[in-house]
Amino acid sequence: MTPTLTLAALGVLQGLTEFLPVSSSGHLVILQAWLPGFREPGVLFHATVHLATLGAVLLYFRRDVAALARAALRPSRADPATLRLLWLVVAGTLPTALIGLFLAEALERLFSSVPTAASMLLVTGALLFATDRARERTGGIESMGVTQALLIGIVQGAAIVPGISRSGATVAAGVFSGLEHGLALRYSFLLSIPAILGAFVLQLATHGLDGALAVNKPGYGLAFLAACTVGYVSIDVLLKVLLSRRLTWFACYCWGLGLALLIVTGLSG
Repeated sequence: MTPTLTLAALGVLQGLTEFLPVSSSGHLVILQAWLPGFREPGVLFHATVHLATLGAVLLYFRRDVAALARAALRPSRADPATLRLLWLVVAGTLPTALIGLFLAEALERLFSSVPTAASMLLVTGALLFATDRARERTGGIESMGVTQALLIGIVQGAAIVPGISRSGATVAAGVFSGLEHGLALRYSFLLSIPAILGAFVLQLATHGLDGALAVNKPGYGLAFLAACTVGYVSIDVLLKVLLSRRLTWFACYCWGLGLALLIVTGLSG
């Protein structure tokens, strides 16, 4: 496979695993360990595909994003439910930001191994399986409190651990804390916007744009387009799967992949 097509394929993988509840970081750890000659494309590539997945979220939830932006600019004229959602997103972002700033590097370094990622995939599978069987709630945004927002924000920050799906874990935390399934997913993805944007800015602030002129521009462009397009479709798929109580499909995938990796690494060890 040519370098350009390889980057495009990684963009597709990012779009799929960033939003479908199977852990993008876990799959990256697996790729690095098991594909001969595979090397991460670098910080600039990660920033590119993160920006693409951010675009997918903004596009899919464009009405919510526009309403939240208007509420932020003119809070006195905002609908109470929208203003409440805005402050809950802000509250949920705080613990994620603190974990990202002070613990992300340590967590990634500590847990970036195939056996650990495989074990965390089993945990993700268990969360998805339990979410499918959680009692459906009927309360709207007015029933959601700051405590729930903080809990979901903490879970989102902890999902930096490879093998833990950000979308799966945050939706599960929302459902288990009493949110209606659709609201849990909607809040999860709105909460991902400042998280993805923050990670993007932090990557650029830490590493800059070194080597930007030498990158494979067609490959990066295809990766961006693939990650954005596939990410948009993945959000829609996840919403339909969640509402139809079929997250067990993804639970089985996580369990199967996790167990297979544990067996293979155990035999090779």
